[in-house]
Amino acid sequence: MIDHAEQRVLMGNEAIGRGLVEEGCTLAAAYPGTPASEILSSVVAFAKETGVALHAEWSVNEKVACETALANSMAGRRSAVAMKQVGLNVAADPFTRATYLGVKGGFILIAADDPGPHSSQTEQDSRLFAHFAKAPVFDPSSPREAREMVAEAFALSEKYEIPVILRPTTRVCHARQNVACHAPAPLKQKANFAKNPGRWVATPQFLTGLHRLLNEKLDRIAEETAFAPVLTPGDGLHPKICIVASGVAYAHASELLETLGPDGKIDLYQVRLACPLHQPFIGEIREHYEKVLVLEETDAVIEMQLGPGGVNGRGSGDVPRQGELTPDIIEAILRKFLDLPAAPAAMAAKKGIRPSLCAGCGHRAAFYAIRETFPKGIFPSDIGCYTLGMNFGAVDTCHCMGACIGQGAGFYHAYAAGGADFPTIVVTVGDSTFFHAGIPGLINAVFQGARFILVILDNATTAMTGHQPTPQLGVRADGSEGRKVFIPDLVRACGVRHLREIDPYDVEAFTAALKEADGFIRSPEGDIAVLIAGHACIVNRAARKAQAVFVMSITDDCIGCRACIDTFECPAILFDEAENRARIDQNRCIGCGVCVHVCPASAIQADGGKP
Repeated sequence: MIDHAEQRVLMGNEAIGRGLVEEGCTLAAAYPGTPASEILSSVVAFAKETGVALHAEWSVNEKVACETALANSMAGRRSAVAMKQVGLNVAADPFTRATYLGVKGGFILIAADDPGPHSSQTEQDSRLFAHFAKAPVFDPSSPREAREMVAEAFALSEKYEIPVILRPTTRVCHARQNVACHAPAPLKQKANFAKNPGRWVATPQFLTGLHRLLNEKLDRIAEETAFAPVLTPGDGLHPKICIVASGVAYAHASELLETLGPDGKIDLYQVRLACPLHQPFIGEIREHYEKVLVLEETDAVIEMQLGPGGVNGRGSGDVPRQGELTPDIIEAILRKFLDLPAAPAAMAAKKGIRPSLCAGCGHRAAFYAIRETFPKGIFPSDIGCYTLGMNFGAVDTCHCMGACIGQGAGFYHAYAAGGADFPTIVVTVGDSTFFHAGIPGLINAVFQGARFILVILDNATTAMTGHQPTPQLGVRADGSEGRKVFIPDLVRACGVRHLREIDPYDVEAFTAALKEADGFIRSPEGDIAVLIAGHACIVNRAARKAQAVFVMSITDDCIGCRACIDTFECPAILFDEAENRARIDQNRCIGCGVCVHVCPASAIQADGGKP
C-alpha cells in the first residue's frame, strides 16, 4: 500500500482518474476516444491499488455509458462517464434529459475536447454544449486543477442534484504535473432508488415545472461566490484594462505575461466555471473595465455571456475563430492587445510525414484487395486506424461513428433510383465501431433493400485509442471475464444471409470472396453481403507471435515501377532512388508475406517462395 499523501507526476487523464477514485465514485463508464482514453484505465488501476470497490466498464458507446452511469446516480451513488467531445454528440439524448430530471448521487460527465483538432472529426466546444444543455461546466487549466475540479464537480452535482460537465482539453489530458495523492474518501453510498414517476418518468406535463427548477438551479449556481473567476490583480497602472481567460489559454497567457513584461500591471481573471458564468462578475467587468480581452478555446462561450460590446475576442476578430490557441498565437494576440512590438517572424514548420498503417497491418491487405478488385467502386468508411485506407484509394468517405453503413445504403439508393446498373459499393468498418454504432445501420440497410458489400475489419481490439477490448474478446475493463458477444452472430441477427470470414493476409482468398459477394448483391435474390476480415492487430505481441513469419527479399527482377510503394504503402518497403529499385527495411518488416501479391514483376519473395 502506498503513502496516499505523496506527490506523483500524473498525466491529466491519470489525475482525473485518481480524483474519481479518491472522491468516492462507485461507477465509471466510458467509450475510448482520444484525448479521453486513459481516464477509465486510470480509474481501474487506482481502484486496484487502493483497494476501492467500484464498477468500471468500457461501454459499447457513449450513450450507453451515460445511461448506465445515470442510473447508478439515480440510486444515490457517485458516478462518472468519460468520452471525447464528439462522444458527447452520441450521449446527447440521455444527458440533455438528465439536466431536467436531475440526479441524486454526484454525476460527472467528462468531455475531453480537442482544439486543433489533433485526432477528431470536429473541434467543437463542449462548454457551448453545456450552455445549450443547461449544465454547469468546469474548465481546468492543468492536470492538478482537473483533479481538484473532480471534487468540486461532485459536490456541486449533489448540492443541486444536477449533472456536471468536466471539460479538459488535449493539452490538459496529456500534460503531466505533480499531483497530491490521498487516501480515497470513505463514502458508504448504499443503493437506494426512491421511486418518483413525476421526476424519473417526467411526461410532458411535468417538464415545464422541471425546466423552471433547472433554471432556478443555474441562477443560484451563477451567484455562488465559490465559482467567481479568480483574480490575479494588477498594480493599478492600467485600471481600465483586463484579461479574462480559461482552460489552457489561461495557463499560456499567465506564463506569457511574465515573459512579455506587463505581468503585475494588468488584471488577469481565470474563469474556472465557464457556464453559468458568475453573474456578479459580469456586472463587475462591465462597470470597471473599458478594454477586455477574452482568451478561451474554442468558441466564444465566456465572451457570449459577458454580452455585446467592449470585448476583444472572437467576435471582434482579435482572437481566431478556429484552431488551437497555442502559445505563439496567444503571444501575438497579447502583443496586439497590449500595444507591444510584434514578435519576430517564426520559421515555417516542416510538414510531417503522412501517417500510414503499420507494417503487416491486416487492414492494408484488405484495402489493397478491395481497390484492385473494384477499381471503379465507391468506398464509404469510418472512424479508426482504417481511415488511413484513403492512402490506398479505398476510402472515399469518413463521417462519424457508424455512418459508413448508412452512407453505403444511401449511395446504393442514389444509383438504383436511376434504374441503371449500380457501381460496387464496399463499406469498411472496424470491429469496435460496428459494436458502437454499426448495428442499427446494418438492420436498416437490410430492411430497406440496399445492396452493397460490408467488410468488417476485425483486428480484435480498439486499436487507435489504446487497445481497449471489444465485447467479442470477453474481457471487461478491470480484466475480469465477461460473456463474449460474437460479431458473426450479430450480423446474422441483423438479417444478413451472405456472410464470409476470411483472413485478409490470404489476398487471393479474400479477393475471391469479394468477387463472390459482388455476384451475390447483383443476383435476383441478393441484398447485402458481409465479409469479416479477421486478423489480430500486429501491435499485439501475442497475436504477432502466433502468425507465420517470412524472410522477405527483393530480387534483381525489380524493374523500379514503384507499384509496391505507391499502391501498397508499407513502411517496410523503401525505394532506392540511386539504384532505381525497391528494397526491404528489415528493421521494420514483420515478415507477413502479403507484399508478394503486389509486385507485377514477381520480384518480392518470401523465404524464396510464396506464402
